[in-house]
Amino acid sequence: MTARPTESAGIPARGPLVSSDWLAAHLGEADLAILDASWYLPTSGRDAAAEYRECHIPGAVFFDLDRASDPESRWPHMFPGAEPFARYVGSLGVGPATRVVVYDGSGANLSAARAWWMLRTVGHGEAGVLDGGFVKWRAEGRATRAGTEPASATDFPASRRTPEIATRDEVRDALAAGQAQVVDVRAADRFRGIAPEPRPGIPSGHMPGSVNLPYTELHSADGTLLGPAELQRRLLAAGVDPGRPVIATCGSGTSACALLLALAVLGTGGHRLYDGAWTEWAGSGMPVEAGP
Repeated sequence: MTARPTESAGIPARGPLVSSDWLAAHLGEADLAILDASWYLPTSGRDAAAEYRECHIPGAVFFDLDRASDPESRWPHMFPGAEPFARYVGSLGVGPATRVVVYDGSGANLSAARAWWMLRTVGHGEAGVLDGGFVKWRAEGRATRAGTEPASATDFPASRRTPEIATRDEVRDALAAGQAQVVDVRAADRFRGIAPEPRPGIPSGHMPGSVNLPYTELHSADGTLLGPAELQRRLLAAGVDPGRPVIATCGSGTSACALLLALAVLGTGGHRLYDGAWTEWAGSGMPVEAGP
């Protein structure tokens, strides 16, 4: 989607989405930071940092999801708190007035939406996700670069907005009371308990009462997010009412943010992320169910 004239100074959006046309037209602007937030499942065989060094959008710096997570937690990719996260994004050249565009190389917002969500959680409003990501960017023959990019560290004051995050006990209570829809975006075979989890010692299956909508079903063939009408249709087909509160979950709190991005595009609010996600739930002895 191209920018409307009144939006040209900021991040143009279909919700928080940014088009490849807009980004190509604004490459190199001093107040624009581009973050390659690629991350892949442990079983994928892909090295996101190595792929970044091999090829990335000009000017993009690498956003390391593992470095941006809580190093003290036993669960992967837990939000580290506002101050540590602010220090990390400040080291990447992101300040409070910086426009930010995030992308990844998955073709389906596996991890870019997580970086967007983290920025949003600390109150940074000028952040968007590249619609279609790096896969679409390269398919269009747009500029790329190898190596690494310098980043000018800056200060990023942040205040955490805790309602964005649901704890394990809040998820348990929401499931028991029917207060929120718990939507798991993992692949259907993992949700049903017929395929293994990518992390040792974690059983597959799902939380009793949760519903499944794989994040890969939120996108068109070129990786762009589905239009509002089709998003609504797929949500409703999965048993999800986007007008009611949703708690999004996945394996480690990463791909679930693709659902939160889609809900933001639809303009609905009050949704949260279960940050500990399936790894915490199943790894801490909570009830596990198999089947559809």
